[in-house]
Amino acid sequence: MGEYAELAHAAVDEALERGTTPVVVGGTGLYLRAALAELDLPPAPGRGARERWEAEYDRLGAEAAHELLADRDPEAAARVHANDRRRVVRALELSEAGASLAPIEGRLWSEEMRHTTLVVGLEVPKDVLDRRIAERTRRMFGSGVEDEVRRALAGPISSTARTVHGLSDIAELPREEAIAALNRRTSRYAAYQRKWMRRIPGLVTVPSDRPAGEVADEILEMARTRQRLPAGPAG
Repeated sequence: MGEYAELAHAAVDEALERGTTPVVVGGTGLYLRAALAELDLPPAPGRGARERWEAEYDRLGAEAAHELLADRDPEAAARVHANDRRRVVRALELSEAGASLAPIEGRLWSEEMRHTTLVVGLEVPKDVLDRRIAERTRRMFGSGVEDEVRRALAGPISSTARTVHGLSDIAELPREEAIAALNRRTSRYAAYQRKWMRRIPGLVTVPSDRPAGEVADEILEMARTRQRLPAGPAG
C-alpha cells in the first residue's frame, strides 16, 4: 500500500505540473484515499501473520474470533462485523503489531486532500444495478469463467485470491446455482460499496442510469466551473 501511495501521488503531481487534470477512479476506500490524501498507513503484516490469523479465525469461528478482537482492540471490534473475515483478520494482525484498524479507518473519511479535489459518486438505482450485475455474470460464464477458475485452483493460489467473490461457488456448484450465488454476493458487495461511497465528505452524486457521455459531460462541467471543490491543504 505504501508503494502504491507513492506511485499514485507521483502520477497526480506530475499531471498537475503538466497543467493537466488527473482523474482517479476507484476502487476500495483505502486505495482511493491513499491516492488522494496523506495517510499514516498501517504496518505490513509480519511474515506468515495473515495465514496464521486466517487459520485462527476459521478455527474459532466468526463470533469467537470477533470476541478475541474485542478483547484486544474494542474500538476496532466496534467497527467490524464478526462475519467480515477479511477485516477481522486484518484487525487482529494490526493489534498484534501494536497498531489498530480504528484510527486507520477513521482517517479514511477526513476531508483533507493533497490537492483541491472534486469527488464524484456514480449513483445507479438498485434495480438497474442488479440487472447489470446479472448480465455481467451471464457474460462471465459465456466467456469461460468456469475453465478459468479450474485452471487457477489447479496451480498455486494465495489465500487472498481464494476469497475472490464467487470462486468457491463456481468451483463447487452447478452452473445455475453458481450464477445465482455469485449474483447475490455481488449485489451484497455493491450495497456495501454504496454505503462506503456515501460516507465520503464532500461527495457529489451524479445519476448514472443514462448514456455515459451525458454523465461525463455533467462531471466535466462541474470540474470546469470548479463547482463543489473542497479545498486542499493550506499553503
